[in-house]
Amino acid sequence: MPDISKSMAENLDTLYRTFSHTPDLITRHFQMKPGAHALLVYFDGLTDKPAVSNHILHPLIHELDSVDELANASAITGQTQTVTRWADVEMSLFRGNSVLFIDGLSYSYVFPTQGGPERAIKEPDAEKTLKGAHLGFVEADGQNIALIRRYLPNRELKIKQLVIGSRGKTTVSILYLEDIAKPDTLEEIENRIRQIDTDHVLNTGELEEYIEDHPASLLPQFIITERPDSTVSHLLQGRIAILVDNSPGALIGPVTFLTFFQTIEDYSSRWLVASFIRLLRFVAFFITICLPAVYIAIISFHYEVLPLRLLISIGESRAKVPFPPIIEALVMEISIEMLREAGLRLPGPLGQTIGGVGGIIIGQAAVQAGIVSNIMVIIVAITAVSSFIIPDYDMASALRLIRFPMMVLAMMFGMVGIVIGLPRHANIGQHEFPLMLKKVQSLNKTEETAPFFRATIYAGSIRPLQDCKGQGKAQVEKRNHKRSRIG
Repeated sequence: MPDISKSMAENLDTLYRTFSHTPDLITRHFQMKPGAHALLVYFDGLTDKPAVSNHILHPLIHELDSVDELANASAITGQTQTVTRWADVEMSLFRGNSVLFIDGLSYSYVFPTQGGPERAIKEPDAEKTLKGAHLGFVEADGQNIALIRRYLPNRELKIKQLVIGSRGKTTVSILYLEDIAKPDTLEEIENRIRQIDTDHVLNTGELEEYIEDHPASLLPQFIITERPDSTVSHLLQGRIAILVDNSPGALIGPVTFLTFFQTIEDYSSRWLVASFIRLLRFVAFFITICLPAVYIAIISFHYEVLPLRLLISIGESRAKVPFPPIIEALVMEISIEMLREAGLRLPGPLGQTIGGVGGIIIGQAAVQAGIVSNIMVIIVAITAVSSFIIPDYDMASALRLIRFPMMVLAMMFGMVGIVIGLPRHANIGQHEFPLMLKKVQSLNKTEETAPFFRATIYAGSIRPLQDCKGQGKAQVEKRNHKRSRIG
C-alpha cells in the first residue's frame, strides 16, 4: 500500500478504496482552530465516542492554536502516535483507534480511543468455587492482564506480546515470572507461537493445537483456565501463561498429567480434607475409564470371581436382556452423552431438568423394556458421576472418550484387554512437551514429592535456592528455616 499523501483528496480516495462497502466507518470533516482542513476517521462500535468528542474534536476545533500543539496537548488522552503508512492506519482503525488526517501533512495522528462492547467480570461457569475468588477472565486481554497484576503486583512478572494471523492480527500475550520460569521453556513456547502461519486464531483452543506436540492426542497437553487466581498459582510454580485477545481462557504450560487433578481451591480447605478430595479425583479417574470395561470383562469372561449371591442377582436382572453386555453399555453410555450435551446447549434451569429427569426416565424405561439390566444402569450412573469429579473439563472429556475403546477391549479379551489398554492410553499423554515441567523447579517441593496429597502451607512453601535470583542465599535459608520451625 502507498504512503500517506500530503493531499487530502488523495488520502480520501485511498481511504474509500481501502474500506469500500464499510458502512460503520465514520469520517468527520472539520476545520481546526488554526484554519487547517482535517479529517477524523474511526469505526463506529470500536471506539469510545465520548472520548472522541470531548478529548479530540472539541480541543482541535476550539482550544489548540497550532498543529504543533497536537501531539503534546494535555486534553488528548493516552499516547498520541504518528504513522506514515496506510498499513499502519488500517491496523490502528481495526484496533479501535481514531486516525486524524491534516491537509498538507504526509503523516497522520493515531489516538488511543478503544471502546466498544465489553462483558462484565463474573465467575466462570465451568470453574465454580465455594470458598475461592469469584472472578473470571473476559474477552479483553488488557483486563485479563490487569486481573493477574492485582493478584501478583511484582516487578518480576513479565509480558511478551506477539501478533499472529495474516488477516485477524490476533494479539497473544505470554506471561511469566522472570526469576522463576526456565528460559529454554519460554523460548520454546515463543518460537512455536511465532511459527504459526494462519489467517486468524479465534480462541485459546486453536492456539493450543498449534503449539502442542501431538494435536491428535486424546489427552490435553495444556491447561485452559478462566480464573485469574488459578493462573497466578501456576505462574508461581514456574509455568507460563498465554492469553489470547478476544478469548476468556488462559493457556497454561508446560504441565504434567498430575497437574490436571490439582486445583487452587485445594488450598482453601484444610489440608486433610483437600488431600481426601484429591485422592477421590484419582479414584474417579480409574472409575471413569475402567468401571464399564471391568463389568463387561467380568460378565463375559470372569464371572467366577463374583460371590455366588451377587452372580445370581446379576443373572436375574439380565435374564430378560437379549443383548450382550457390550451392547448394554454402549446404549447407556451414548444416551448419557447425548443427555449431557443437551443439558449444555439448553438454558441453565431447563438443561438441569433435562439432564436429571431425562436420565431417570430413560434408565427406568430401558430396564422395564428389557433393553438393559438394573446393574448396568447403576454402573453407568456411577461412571457419569465420577467423570464430573475431574476438575479439568478437557481431561474429563478425554477420559469419557477413552472408556469406549476400553469397553471394546474388555469385550474381546476380558481383563487382559483392560491390562493392555491402560498402559496404551497412558502413553498417549507421555509427550516431550508436557513433561518439560520436570525441568522446571517448582516453588512447592512437597507437591513434587507427594502429588496425591495436599501438603500443609508451611511444609510446601519453601522456595528452591537456585530459583531465588533476587535474594541472597543466606536470607532465603533463614526464611526457610523459620517456616520449617513454625510448621
